[in-house]
Amino acid sequence: MSEFFLHSFNALSHGLIGYVVPFLFVLTIVVFFHELGHFLVARWAGVRVLTFSLGFGPELIGFNDRHGTRWKISAVPLGGYVKFFGDDTEASTPSPELLANMSAEERAGSFHHKRVGARAAIVAAGPIANFLLAIVIFAALFTFFGKPSTSARVDKVEAGSAASAAGFQVGDIVLAIDGTKIESFSDMQRIVGVRAGEKLNFTVKRGTETVQLQGTPEQREMKDPFGNVHRLGVLGITRQTAAGDVVTERVDPATALWLGVKETWFVIERTLAYIGGVFTGREAADQVGGPLRIAQISGQVATIGIAALVHLAAVLSVSIGLLNLFPVPLLDGGHLLFYGVEAIRGRPLSERAQEMGFRIGLGLVLMLMVFATYNDILHLAAS
Repeated sequence: MSEFFLHSFNALSHGLIGYVVPFLFVLTIVVFFHELGHFLVARWAGVRVLTFSLGFGPELIGFNDRHGTRWKISAVPLGGYVKFFGDDTEASTPSPELLANMSAEERAGSFHHKRVGARAAIVAAGPIANFLLAIVIFAALFTFFGKPSTSARVDKVEAGSAASAAGFQVGDIVLAIDGTKIESFSDMQRIVGVRAGEKLNFTVKRGTETVQLQGTPEQREMKDPFGNVHRLGVLGITRQTAAGDVVTERVDPATALWLGVKETWFVIERTLAYIGGVFTGREAADQVGGPLRIAQISGQVATIGIAALVHLAAVLSVSIGLLNLFPVPLLDGGHLLFYGVEAIRGRPLSERAQEMGFRIGLGLVLMLMVFATYNDILHLAAS
């Protein structure tokens, strides 16, 4: 019996260290910088900040700073919030009673009494902070680890594949796709992987000549080293790596920063393309994941090393920043939508309209969470 409990304890400890700790590490970084963006711009705009919380629910530990802001870590580590003076809830919905009875001094520090431009800047600062965090992380990785690459050389063409139909030959080197310069085999993979079913124009070096080819990647289900299934566009080209083929290019900080911007934009572009594909039926919605999937991926990536885990934090930061910009009431994008209407009308929407909007937004967010969790459970059960 004691051996059973010891085995169970070891399994639990392994799960805690292997999945929960990397998950909390990644999520805490992303959430902290998102909320820090709101916080810093609010302080700059003269708004009184009541609470800065990592997590929701009961407080576990916290302290008050000299400005009266309560900094705390809460029990449910699935997000965070900044609560401003005048807010009724953590979602920054206004408290009509409190706003109506404020003195002139209190109104000066109230979020909801600020001009619409200041409020919009405070709200937009969270997602912007996420994008900036991703750029900095990507730039740091390029600076310290360099940019590894292998030439986009064709070593094998799969029979009956899209590459074979397009006329690719062994020894070809891909120089550009649809006018975009290809500097490595991974560059080609990334473009092809997200363009399944689309006709692409390839500029190829063949011996001493440059030829133009057209090919349409086919969508296939591919497994990564951890057994996770991904649907990707595939040409049917193989690159066999020999000693000396992988070149790590050292980059200066300015170049690394530009590469960080490009990498961040790639994640944004890929995410939007996937969402568009779901609505048009080209992509399956089963790839939408929630906290369980993030925890699983965090644990898997952590086995590769800290650099890979930090890279995941950058990707997640972009995704969370982008998600928060969707025009759904309750999210930052929903607030920005209300402020845009207010700027056009010259006055805010009625309290009833805003309340209905927040209720609809809450319903949409809850449905998304349930759907993502359902996908997570199916994914874990299949793995």
